[in-house]
Amino acid sequence: MSTPTLFESTIKSLPFLHRGKVRDIYAVGEDKLLVIQSDRLSAFDVILPDPIPGKGHVLTAMSNFWFAKLGHVIPNHLTHIAPESVVDAGERDQVIGRAMVVRKFKPLMIEAVVRGYIIGSGWKDYQKSGTVCGIKLPPGLKEAEQLPEVIFTPATKAPAGQHDENISYAEAEKIVGPEHAARARAVSIQLYSEAAAYAKRKGIIIADTKFEFGTDEAGKLFLIDEILTPDSSRFWPASEYRTGISPPSFDKQIVRNWLETQPWNKKHPAPRLPPDILAKTTQTYHEVLRLLTADN
Repeated sequence: MSTPTLFESTIKSLPFLHRGKVRDIYAVGEDKLLVIQSDRLSAFDVILPDPIPGKGHVLTAMSNFWFAKLGHVIPNHLTHIAPESVVDAGERDQVIGRAMVVRKFKPLMIEAVVRGYIIGSGWKDYQKSGTVCGIKLPPGLKEAEQLPEVIFTPATKAPAGQHDENISYAEAEKIVGPEHAARARAVSIQLYSEAAAYAKRKGIIIADTKFEFGTDEAGKLFLIDEILTPDSSRFWPASEYRTGISPPSFDKQIVRNWLETQPWNKKHPAPRLPPDILAKTTQTYHEVLRLLTADN
């Protein structure tokens, strides 16, 4: 079933708060938020002019799936209020299937990154220093190799248009405090480990992922944002995995690879995506949702 593509929401019945790379956020009273997952796609920190049909629905469905499956690990920000109930009737098509009404928390100002495999910025750091975020790793690891144990490698929350930067655990403690840093590390590793074990049974390797946390007025930690989606995680088909290369992934890598071949300076505006690249990316997002959520 096809659904309308949404590049940018235009909700007038709620106060507008923020528009990110993918999400549009509106206030629902004093203590809740309406978070709309658009079909926007960013690459190299630039929002591309062409939306990916159905992407927002995939991100929302996948986050809801994981929130339910991992709810025993830590409470999350979901309220289970129907998004279409908080907007005017004429705006419901902008939120059905692609939005959540969530509790408003104070975000922890770190990205909680967890790695089970050495790839991406972690691989680059390892090649330079033999470490990732100050964690010493065994010598001789190959690109995409599974790590001896899952590691927590926090990063800064960069302003829009800038890259997050890997930081040490000690630096994370300075930013959020020792108690929240320790809780975020323990919970992140448990969430990743349980999700990775489940995904492996579905033929998917979760190489790494990032979580975000927030606190209530009492300082209690909650899982917020999206979780374990192709936008926040590196999903590899197990059947195509091998070390020594960057394996194919269920995300926007198709788009990144195409952009790398274009005469583009990686600044706004980005080039228009050709129809075949759009179609392949759409198929990739829908396929990983199908594989992960299909009943055995």
